[in-house]
Amino acid sequence: MVLLLAAAGTFAFVSHLPPSQTEPQASAQAESLGRVAAQAGTLVSKTEVSKVLATSSQPAASPKATTPAPAHSPAPPPPPVYLNPLRAVADLIPQRVDMGVDFAGAGPIYAIGDAVITNAQGDNAGWPGGGWITYQLTSGPAAGLMVYVAEDVQPTVQVGEHVTSSTVIAQMSNNGDGIETGWATPDGSTAESQLAVAGGVGGDGPFPTEVGLSFDALLVALGVPAAPNAVPITSGYGLLPSNIPAQWPSLG
Repeated sequence: MVLLLAAAGTFAFVSHLPPSQTEPQASAQAESLGRVAAQAGTLVSKTEVSKVLATSSQPAASPKATTPAPAHSPAPPPPPVYLNPLRAVADLIPQRVDMGVDFAGAGPIYAIGDAVITNAQGDNAGWPGGGWITYQLTSGPAAGLMVYVAEDVQPTVQVGEHVTSSTVIAQMSNNGDGIETGWATPDGSTAESQLAVAGGVGGDGPFPTEVGLSFDALLVALGVPAAPNAVPITSGYGLLPSNIPAQWPSLG
């Protein structure tokens, strides 16, 4: 870079001194340039020339480094409302939809979601194998509804216990009868839960019932294999109580 001084058609080029130029040299050059400018008829003092030389010899300021804004991690997805209650049952075999849904296999059975245990019997004459557990869901789209698990099961919980989808509520044995699980009556008094409000379909059928198909649809939404006689809910026998949802969006 150079400094151009002009007057009356006379031009003088002033080279910037390198940063290593000593002060005596800078002063001498400034005095010489001042004389050149004076001869050309331009009033430029030695002091002004020195300022220009000093300023031009300053190293250029480095641009300030910018710190990139921290990347925001996406929020983790919310935990599922319900989980597959039969996820740990070995050799799980779906059988049929009747008042609930029947399965064969052996292993732990979990609650579907947050719930309160309302019955926990290891011996009930109304069911082959004797076991009978009911619980009332307290969260999610089925909150308030009662679920039963019956037949070849032994409870691992007690009445009044608060459970979650991580709680084992019963152990299922492979004694030939399998289990049945479905919607129980609101008061949990009998596992023939929807006998009256579901159109009076009892233990002899005809099957599948609409109320059983609703529960099967819920299990399928959670990853349980569908029963072999599953059909569209509106093709089942009996009625679907008004407080039981017909459709279950993805819940798993």
